[in-house]
Order: sequence, then C-alpha cells, then structure tokens
Amino acid sequence: MKPLHVFLFLALYASWVICKPTQEKKGRVHHNKDLSDHQHDDSKDFQYDHEAFLGKEESKTFDQLTPEESKERLGKIVDKIDSDNDTFVTATELLAWIKFVHGRWVSEDVDKQMLLFDKNKDASVSWEEYSNQTYGHLLGEEEFYDIQDKDTYRKMMKRDERRFKHADKDGDMIATREEFTAFLHPEEFDYMKDLVVTETLEDIDKNGDGIVDVNEYISDMYSAEGDEPEPDWVKTERKQFLDFRDLNKDGKMDRTEISQWILPHDYDHSDIEAKHLIYESDKDRDEKLTKAEILDNWNMFVGSQATNYGEDLTRRHDEF
Repeated sequence: MKPLHVFLFLALYASWVICKPTQEKKGRVHHNKDLSDHQHDDSKDFQYDHEAFLGKEESKTFDQLTPEESKERLGKIVDKIDSDNDTFVTATELLAWIKFVHGRWVSEDVDKQMLLFDKNKDASVSWEEYSNQTYGHLLGEEEFYDIQDKDTYRKMMKRDERRFKHADKDGDMIATREEFTAFLHPEEFDYMKDLVVTETLEDIDKNGDGIVDVNEYISDMYSAEGDEPEPDWVKTERKQFLDFRDLNKDGKMDRTEISQWILPHDYDHSDIEAKHLIYESDKDRDEKLTKAEILDNWNMFVGSQATNYGEDLTRRHDEF
C-alpha cells in the first residue's frame, strides 16, 4: 500500500471509528448489559476488547490460555477462513467469515431463547408464553401489586408488547422463529429499524421533548459523583456529539440524526472489522494476510469477532 493510500485509509478509518455507535445500554435493543464492565483503555489492558469481541463468559476461556494455546487455536481457525486454500486470507474471506460468525451467533441465541419461551413446543412463541415467562411471577390481581417500582415494570412490559406486535407481521400474536428473531434482534431487520430508533430516543430523551441534547446524551452513559471533574473520555464524547452526532448543528439530535448514529447507512461493522484486521496485520502491505502475519498479531485476533468467541475449535466446521 503506497503512502498516500495509507494516509487515506487511516483518515477514512478514523472517521468510521469516530462515527460508529457507542456501547448499548441495558434495556436497549437486546435488553443486555454493556459490552464490558471494564474501562476501555488499551494502555492499561485489553479486557474491554476481549469482552466486547469474545463475550464476557467466552473471554474467560481465553484468559486462562497460554499464548501458545491461543495461537494454536487461532491457527486452526485461520485454516477455515482461507476458503480457497491458497494460504492467504483476503479481506473478502475475512468479511465472509465474520458475517457467518455473526449470523450463527444470532441463530444460536434465538435457539436458546426459543427453548426458554416455547412452552408448548410448536416451534413458535406466543405473546402469552413470552409475557408469562418474563413477567408472570410478578403479576397478581393487580399488575405488579407487590413490586416497589410498579411503573417501571409496566413500562417494560408495554414496551416488550409493542416490539412483539411490530415483529409479528401477521398480527396473530404468535411469533414464528423469524418473527421472534426480529423481536430479539430488531437491528437485523429493516422493518424493525424505525422501532429501534424510537426505543433509543425514549431511553435517552429524559424530558420527553422528542429530541436529545448533549447533556441527555452524556447522562445516558455517565453520571458524575459529587464535584468530580469529567473524565477525558466524557469530554471526548461531548465533542463527538457536537462534531459528528449533531449533523445540522442545532445543538440536539432528532430522529434522523439518532438513526444515523445508531444505524448508520454507510457503516458495516463486519466490513470495518475485516479491514481493520487486515490493515493492522498486513506487514508487507499486499492487502492480504498469511497465517504467519495473523499469528504474529494473535492478541488482536483473539479479541476480535474473527475468532467467534473462542468457540470454533469445539465445533465442526463443515457447515462453512
């Protein structure tokens, strides 16, 4: 890669990183916790990266491996990524692998949830099955009668019901596997994305005026304790809001700007990750990787989506 090309790639990559969505909040989209409980500071450790890319539980497996064991596992995964067996991994092959891994993760997550909620084993999940399993133990003669924060639980249940109805295309309140996937992972489906924006706006818009100002944006991810000064990362987020989130520079984010923030039309996580891994590991700048180049940078791959949460050596690979 020529110097000018390197400069242009770095500039473009920097803009992708700056503009990509920040970490999800509890209750948003997946109802899951943040990507990691650790501070994202690579100068101290890579725990945030490991948990973000491997998952909290799966990262513990790699934490217990020696470098030699990690490299051995990664080497076997590389052999599968090299689909044409030419001893090189291209960006196209790496992109295909990451997309495959992500799709498999979604599918396996849905399988687990189907086992939990499909009580009558008819390969579908009704709203009754879902609500009874999720909220049934909290319901009495009056909804949530013995729960301290009744309003919060009522809102959660109504929000889930709204999403369920949105995912349920035929309106029978019985979700097929595909519809249940849309309920659990709405960001994966075009017809659910407007609801994702609505839910995000509801989460962050504290005063309910239909827009998000910079203080609401910051308070969604950080709460000051006493008179402590804001950390540098918070100051960076304020600048990102002003420079990159607030596109029309009116001091706030509307629905359109929130949509571009959380579901950017020109941002493909898998594609960016593939390009990032290639660029960081491609020592001879031929835009493809040898196994040696990947293993030399094994720590980055262990902390990336390419290793599929450390599970790839425990399953057969004939499905790829």
